[in-house]
Amino acid sequence: MSYTGGTVVAMAGDECVCIASDLRIGEQMTTIATDQKKVHKVTDKVYVGLAGFQSDARTVLEKIMFRKNLYELRENRRIKPQVLSEMISNLAYQHRFGSYFTEPLVAGLDDANKPYICCMDTIGCVSAPRDFVAVGTGQEYLLGVCENFWRENMKPDELFEATAQSILSCLERDAASGWGAVVYTITKDKVNISTIKARMD
Repeated sequence: MSYTGGTVVAMAGDECVCIASDLRIGEQMTTIATDQKKVHKVTDKVYVGLAGFQSDARTVLEKIMFRKNLYELRENRRIKPQVLSEMISNLAYQHRFGSYFTEPLVAGLDDANKPYICCMDTIGCVSAPRDFVAVGTGQEYLLGVCENFWRENMKPDELFEATAQSILSCLERDAASGWGAVVYTITKDKVNISTIKARMD
């Protein structure tokens, strides 16, 4: 799980969600690239983050997009974040005896613009709290900081600030993540994508 490194975090606010990841990919302590986004767009208001072994993460992303496209063709409607999380959970559980080494994280807004965030382990056990979730090598550094920054009903600007400060704090402490971060702020009208600098070592 920690071979290529990387961390993803999501926070929920008032009709908005933030999802952020670092930009590093490595082979253990050797940095290979510094532009590897771990957050991927599924629909306009739903994003998925994939921490863990990046080869498996790429495979899982392709399977997710395939199933999402099939769902939208069959149902003739946009997929909700709750449905997507169940879909990914089922996919992970199907491979439980030889699981993919990736921890998926789903963040998005449903049809009523209610925020939804969840993460799961390698076999698809879903955890969907109302405040924040984190996966990856920096998870243990993130959770305490997020606890400190998160408040109920934060507006998009406050939520971005809390998420950005949390991930920057994590990158200071986790050697397997770093080289900057990218933060997606999802609101009912638009998605803001911000790249922030961190320590470059």
